[in-house]
Amino acid sequence: MATTTKGSAVLTLPTDTEILVTRQFNAPRHLVWKVLTEPDLVKRWWAGQRGTVTDVAVDLRVGGAWRYVMTADGGFEVAFHGEYREIDAPERMVQTEVFEGMPDGDSEPSLNHYTLTEQDGRTTLTVRTVVSSKEVRDGIIATGMEGGMQEAYDLLEELAADLAASE
Repeated sequence: MATTTKGSAVLTLPTDTEILVTRQFNAPRHLVWKVLTEPDLVKRWWAGQRGTVTDVAVDLRVGGAWRYVMTADGGFEVAFHGEYREIDAPERMVQTEVFEGMPDGDSEPSLNHYTLTEQDGRTTLTVRTVVSSKEVRDGIIATGMEGGMQEAYDLLEELAADLAASE
């Protein structure tokens, strides 16, 4: 298997309503895109080490919906869903995201901008998440999302690197 870059995502907070994540993957862009968007592959990385993915639905087209569901290690269900707003495979994707467990309050979906660039067979993924307020941004960070994201992206990279090795 190719060398991976475990735990290397960088999370920054460029504004009060943004979360920016940048991560390099030791795999070509088309394979990172594939692992990000194909349901059978998403099931293998999305929960990180924190549970088991039980359902992934992807209608990868502008206006199409997506939904991911996992059973967390504590036995409770976690689900997110959204709609694709822009798709330019394998370079760019914009989608809304709603956490289904959000208590009554801010019901505005976040808007996630995915950009994938490739250089020398390595892919840089940049995800810019825009939310409605600083409170929502800080609430997302307070969930421990960074640790789960690191685990999930490590698994994503392993899958993409394995696919690259078998090409």
